[in-house]
Amino acid sequence: MSFITTQDGTNIFYKDWGAKEAQPVVFSHGWPLSADAWDGQMLFMVQQGYRVIAHDRRGHGRSDQPATGNDMDTYADDLAAVIDALDLKKAILVGHSTGGGEISHYVGRHGTVRVAKMVLIGAVPPRMAKSEAYPGGLDMSVFDGIRKGVADNRSQFYIDLASPFFGLNREGAKPNEGLVQTFWGQGMAGSILGQYLCIHEFSEVDYTEDLKKIDVPTLIIHGDDDQIVPIGNAGILSAKIVHDAELKIYEGAPHGLTATHQDRLNADLLAFFRK
Repeated sequence: MSFITTQDGTNIFYKDWGAKEAQPVVFSHGWPLSADAWDGQMLFMVQQGYRVIAHDRRGHGRSDQPATGNDMDTYADDLAAVIDALDLKKAILVGHSTGGGEISHYVGRHGTVRVAKMVLIGAVPPRMAKSEAYPGGLDMSVFDGIRKGVADNRSQFYIDLASPFFGLNREGAKPNEGLVQTFWGQGMAGSILGQYLCIHEFSEVDYTEDLKKIDVPTLIIHGDDDQIVPIGNAGILSAKIVHDAELKIYEGAPHGLTATHQDRLNADLLAFFRK
């Protein structure tokens, strides 16, 4: 397996497929998952001639599980460490959910000198939790409930969370045990401490200033039946903040649309990449 060692000695696992001279696409995953959440996109894009890279966030998947650095500043710097170590140029950054916050904060801290385009999918910016600036956000009790679920019995919590994540609780939805088990397996591979601390990072960090610094073509994709990151306080607002962003709304799509709407998403990503 491949790892990058960060300045504080943390080993970050990453996948790197495709020709080194091909345009790189860098994927950042959601919580509490790993790079494997991007399997459907990475397989498709490497077959289209792109170089595809995805890492496991510290405290998640196969990366180290340190007690320190479980914050968005460090997550963004870890992403920068991967991008710099691989000397990526004209990279397309794609982030889902918490990963959307991560790539936005990467730009906020490191700029777009290595970035050609960006895609935010079901992403948490500008801010999930209700605040004075974002009164339409979710009440803090929602995130306290997530913390309690992780602390009390994260195994059962992740099984239960997979249902609204993929819209399996909606009328007419077909059972999909494979999706549930994959979600559970990725979640349980990570550190309970890292995942617990990450809840604050995806809920209470305000990414507004990061979004304002994005100066490359940006595509924002969000499902209008997202039960995890509701579109009204996320994708719709981000599209208004990011300069000249393109917004695509997937009608009836859940949070986990990378899996449930894989073919449609792959086609939209490819069209955007080729513009």
